[in-house]
Amino acid sequence: MKKTKLILMALLIGFCVTSLVFSGGQKEVEKEGKIRIAMVVKNLGNSFFEACRDGGLEAAEEIGGVELIYQGPSTPTAEGQIEIIDSLIAQKVDAIAISANDVDALVPIAKKALKAGITVISFDSGVAEEGRLLHLAASSDEFIGRSQVKMIADLIDYKGEIAILSASSQATNQNAWIEWMKEELKKSDYKDMNLVSVVYGDDLSDKSYREAMGLFKSYPNLRGIISPTTVGIAATGKALEDSGKAGKIELTGLGLPSEMKQYIKNGTCRKMSLWNPIDLGYSSTYIAYKLIKGDFQGKQGEVMKVGRMGEIKIGDGNVAIMSEPYVFEKGNIDKFAAIY
Repeated sequence: MKKTKLILMALLIGFCVTSLVFSGGQKEVEKEGKIRIAMVVKNLGNSFFEACRDGGLEAAEEIGGVELIYQGPSTPTAEGQIEIIDSLIAQKVDAIAISANDVDALVPIAKKALKAGITVISFDSGVAEEGRLLHLAASSDEFIGRSQVKMIADLIDYKGEIAILSASSQATNQNAWIEWMKEELKKSDYKDMNLVSVVYGDDLSDKSYREAMGLFKSYPNLRGIISPTTVGIAATGKALEDSGKAGKIELTGLGLPSEMKQYIKNGTCRKMSLWNPIDLGYSSTYIAYKLIKGDFQGKQGEVMKVGRMGEIKIGDGNVAIMSEPYVFEKGNIDKFAAIY
């Protein structure tokens, strides 16, 4: 009888030990499992978003235990992004950060992701408020729009016809900037300037190039072009040089230093601006992670501590502003072209 009790006791102890080992193993597996954050950009092959990816990878490495999934359609369409997001929902990623090709078209699929328990934010170009927890704007829409007009006005001495070569007609950020450009142009300072056209290159280099060439033909007295898109401004720079219009038509906008260096140095584009896309990708990834962990709620008025970027406050409509754009000219372009 005593022997039987000893055997039973040994078996019970063995079972408990096995259970503890198994439980510990499960916890270890859970501990080792990475948080997966997907960055869905407007389109692949875009240097601006490749720099955003690099920033996201930096944040993932700094945080530790984070896998960044970088995806985008081959062409900048809402349909392409919807297909990608649907696949990411099926993969059960932890968070999705989206630079939207259409503010409203992505809402249903974004809501589906939220309903599945996935943290959804937008950055750069926003998803409508009902389709995300918060939006990270690179800078203030008003500041960007007004500053673009001030730059082109300075370049053409506040006189003459100007045009805007934008990305797609549905791009949230582009449209907001253009509205502020038009608002700025209402000031008496610009009474001798006239906005003659707004055209869209859809963030495709070849189409942007053709649209720029079309502006030269349609408006022979054109004095300046604002292109608030990294693809568009580079394509316009090439079009100006190919057509012999460089120096005759001024160019400004938002461009990558590495892509615009030659145009800045030879005077085709004497001045432009941009925020650091590496910082934008870093901040988006960092914020997504903190939302997953519950460190932020993504509510208006909340001040988020975002790694090396410091504090970022969430404002109206759950929109957070990262920083002000930086102006690039001949004197500083070499330094920044080596970075992004």
